Amino acid sequence: MLRPFFSIVVAVVLAGAAWGQNDPITPKKKMQLFNGQDLSGWQMCLPGSDVDPGTVWRVADGVISCSGTPFGYIRTRNAYTNYRLHVEWRWSGKPGNSGVLLHISGPDRVWPKCIEGQLMSGNAGDFYSIGGTTMKERPEGGRHIPKKKESSEKPVGDWNSYDITCASDTITLVVNGVEQNRATATSVSAGMIGLQSEGAPIQFRNVYLEPLR
Repeated sequence: MLRPFFSIVVAVVLAGAAWGQNDPITPKKKMQLFNGQDLSGWQMCLPGSDVDPGTVWRVADGVISCSGTPFGYIRTRNAYTNYRLHVEWRWSGKPGNSGVLLHISGPDRVWPKCIEGQLMSGNAGDFYSIGGTTMKERPEGGRHIPKKKESSEKPVGDWNSYDITCASDTITLVVNGVEQNRATATSVSAGMIGLQSEGAPIQFRNVYLEPLR
């Protein structure tokens, strides 16, 4: 995910550059982030003013489909903290790169300040520190924290599950029931949640939050 940074134009309606406009929400019950019908509650963030958002992100049959180009992301309009996030994904074409962006804060850009739960094919469960975020496990001078076990991803075209627990300054990544990684002493513990467009067609469904157990 080591990519250059680009200036960004927020598609549709600019919802604000920083999550700090509203206090982060701590889920008290299950919260659907994706309603299965449209991208209500999400903000599209794409580079350039000549990009048609409908060619990058669309919703049909309860699934979010992303073309993968250009690079960018969608993010929740609200910020969240202390939750369990469930996301399902699959590659709808040749597998490639994507990710789940956690604790997004600051201005929208490619890429924003956050911690990424990697979805690159074969590497789901890796962490990336982006925009100066840190964690105890981050190597000196590096941003990549590899997963701890062999890949637990399913064959290309099958649906996978990501269960991500964000509890205070600890983030745990579970891929298809296998705990792949854990970050501790993270420098961020609240923010918006994003899904990446990063070069390959990918689909998402069943995106929701649950309270910590």
